[in-house]
Amino acid sequence: MMVPEIITSGQNPKIKTLLELQEKSRARREKGLFVVEGRRELDHCLAAGFTPDTIFICPEIYDPAGEGIPPEGRATRGTEAGGPRAERVVGSGAARLLKGVQPSPDGCKVFHVSPEVYGKIAYRGGTEGIIAEMKYKDRRLEDIKLSDNPLIVVLESVEKPGNLGAVLRSADAAGADAVIICDPLTDLYNPNLIRASIGAIFSRQVATATSEETISWLKANNIQILTAQLQDSSLYYDTPMTGPTAIVMGTESTGLTDIWRKAADKHIRIPMLGALDSLNVSVSAAILYLIYR
Repeated sequence: MMVPEIITSGQNPKIKTLLELQEKSRARREKGLFVVEGRRELDHCLAAGFTPDTIFICPEIYDPAGEGIPPEGRATRGTEAGGPRAERVVGSGAARLLKGVQPSPDGCKVFHVSPEVYGKIAYRGGTEGIIAEMKYKDRRLEDIKLSDNPLIVVLESVEKPGNLGAVLRSADAAGADAVIICDPLTDLYNPNLIRASIGAIFSRQVATATSEETISWLKANNIQILTAQLQDSSLYYDTPMTGPTAIVMGTESTGLTDIWRKAADKHIRIPMLGALDSLNVSVSAAILYLIYR
């Protein structure tokens, strides 16, 4: 059995590709790959049925279960110029993490990297010691499975990855059935979004669609639409929120477009007792989703 070769140069083609995937949404789309960093996020990603393509482990750091890396998974140094050899997923710390997961047909490739290289490719510095390139998977409305009394989170044109990640965390805390992102302005597989969501982008059902498609889907499934807006609205605690419900939120700067205001069954708002008239969208989401549950 081949053991994975350690990569010690930041100029290695594999490392250059990884950095490109982290930095450019166009590269992610063209290659059909995105990057997940950290054991917790990768666990959620694998549990959601995503397929790993390549895994990079720093043996000096990575310890999936507090047991250390087994000797058979340690790296041996090889030739950088020709591109490093790769171990198929057996005999390394990654094998334990991927146990029970169906790998890609030709096997998920595993490389070991030096601490210096890991420091270059990791957003979180020296933490956890594992980064993976995962294969894209379409996330569509028709794939959403609904409970008997679903809570659906709908976001229209939210642009900032950090805000979207925080909303996903709130949706996960509330046990929302799904998060639908309408007319997205940010890449679902943006590393900043994945990091801000701490894996909730994978632990919840997530789909992207146009506003028109989402409204049609909600109505076809008899899910009431509550839009969060300042104008022509009632306080959220005066509004019945039982039964299948979608809570729809827009951007802080412009709010929701007219298509949502007209489609809504009710308009709701959070009371503002100070001088300002709005909250950060992720804070508003946490209030409304957790109150619903």
